[in-house]
Amino acid sequence: MNATQQAMPPGRDDLVALVYEEARLIDEKRFDQWLALFADDGHYWIPLVPGQQDGIDHASLMYEDRLLLQLRIERMRNPRAFSLQPEPRCLHVLQCPEIVAMAQDENTYLTRTRYIYVETSGDTQQVYACTAEHTLSLQDGRLKIRQKRVNLLNCDAALPSVQLFM
Repeated sequence: MNATQQAMPPGRDDLVALVYEEARLIDEKRFDQWLALFADDGHYWIPLVPGQQDGIDHASLMYEDRLLLQLRIERMRNPRAFSLQPEPRCLHVLQCPEIVAMAQDENTYLTRTRYIYVETSGDTQQVYACTAEHTLSLQDGRLKIRQKRVNLLNCDAALPSVQLFM
């Protein structure tokens, strides 16, 4: 897109489609395509306590930028990542995403999606109740994830290791 062209602002269907695509890419282990959905300054955040205001000044279960997400993906591909054997699988069961904000003048779009996340490895299965908040923006004509915040219902409990991305 050149400087004289302006991208059409995304509609509600575009925002919802991105949320569904993001979950599907994780479930299908298409992690490079999943990572490409994130803005260069994007973050993946799982707060440690309910209502946590930020991931920078407070401890979090996860607060990862693109570089850390890329390193995690590379580790998952390593045959010597023994914690990933047997190979984990996951499934996201999503409610229809809710559009919380469409601030086109600020290029900020916010969705909220309640979902169940299931992860299995061998005989072990973990089930989590979650709410995802996607902060999106239009960059180079495409919607990008500036932040994915995963609010776990039991985030303040002692949790086992989650191997994939919620």
